[in-house]
Amino acid sequence: MLDMIVNVKKSSCVRIGPRFNAKCKNIVTSDKSELVWCDTVRYLGIYIVSVQSFTCSCTHAKLSTYRAFNAIFGKVGRIASEEVIVQLFKSKCLSILCYGLEVGHYTKSRISALQYVVTSCFGKILNTRSKDIIIQ
Repeated sequence: MLDMIVNVKKSSCVRIGPRFNAKCKNIVTSDKSELVWCDTVRYLGIYIVSVQSFTCSCTHAKLSTYRAFNAIFGKVGRIASEEVIVQLFKSKCLSILCYGLEVGHYTKSRISALQYVVTSCFGKILNTRSKDIIIQ
């Protein structure tokens, strides 16, 4: 009725709420294409998960952060000082990890998982596994 075309290849549906795991029929568009139901939907780089309450997935952000850090560390490696690598991590990698955090509600375990990414990267930079050294 609005004369809008929906690209079914780029569109999908996700269900959030008490009946999130109930099976739904696919939505049929006016041109007889079907929108499928998924467990995860990507919207503006944030992955929304089909669960009881609104939740975003951190998995892709963590993987992208590790990927960016390893790319930087692979190029600079042991050539640059720790201060330079830490500054590169803060400016390039930390923004990837923090992107979209304000959208969802995060439990202590999710925050701990995000902190682990930072701790492991700093451990690699400082060539240590001691949390006492990394925290300082």
